Order: sequence, then C-alpha cells, then structure tokens
Amino acid sequence: MGISPAQCRAARSLLGWSQDQLSSASKVAKATIANFETGKRAPYERTLLDIQAALEEAGLVFVADGETSTAGEGVRIRNA
Repeated sequence: MGISPAQCRAARSLLGWSQDQLSSASKVAKATIANFETGKRAPYERTLLDIQAALEEAGLVFVADGETSTAGEGVRIRNA
C-alpha cells in the first residue's frame, strides 16, 4: 500500500515533524516531500516506500481505505 499526500501530512502532524525532519529521516529531498504533499508531483514508488518506512519506524501505522473501517484511509500511532 502506498501512502497518500493526506496521510503523509497527517503522519508528520502526529509526530510533530517538519518536512525537514521527514526529509532527514527518510533521506528524501524536502522539495520532493513538499511537492508530494501538495499534489504537484507523484514520487517514484521507491521514494514513497522510503517516506513510509521512516514514518513507520517513528511509530506510526498506515491504514488503507476499508482495512479496519469504512471511514477511509488514515494513519495512527502504533500501540506499544
């Protein structure tokens, strides 16, 4: 499952991370993250996986549409 721009913004918000912090953690250029989050460009699949992996390593879980409810896609903090 690839993450959406909205999930990326929400994930950063949950962690209190800036785009710079996500860039550092994922080793993805800040401009790439900014363009993805605003819908200006779709990154390569490998780049999306790097972003998602960094956020998951920080303790988040991504939920696909219909995966756990009918509320749509989302992101949440992993249970300890």
